Amino acid sequence: MTATGRRKSRELAMQMLFQADIGKQTPEQVRATFWKANDEDEPDVRGFAEDLFRVAIENQEKIDELLTANSKHWRIERMPAVDRNVLRMAVGEMLGFKGTPFPIVINEALEIARRYSAPESCNFPNGMLDAIAHSLLPK
Repeated sequence: MTATGRRKSRELAMQMLFQADIGKQTPEQVRATFWKANDEDEPDVRGFAEDLFRVAIENQEKIDELLTANSKHWRIERMPAVDRNVLRMAVGEMLGFKGTPFPIVINEALEIARRYSAPESCNFPNGMLDAIAHSLLPK
């Protein structure tokens, strides 16, 4: 899959996480409605998006613990919803897809944050993801 396809997958996964978070929907409910509205005809793009979504949902408790441990002044529920779900998507990728280097995961997450969040808010996800990446490195 191309780099553009992988970014599209990450965007779709973040949108699915956002829908689950804001809509208080189960993963099954998200899948039932999300793909009707986002008819993705590239199987690789949809497949990677589904994989990222699944890993983030399955590891959400651990992901949220990492976010809490690395956020001194923000409770998860007080973080902007887009930022919270970009972070969940990226940390999910760090945990579930060890073959992707952390700098690539961080860069991709920041590009998505720039697109969907306020441009000035990229410093927050950048700092959070950098700290989390360092905490996940073998010691």
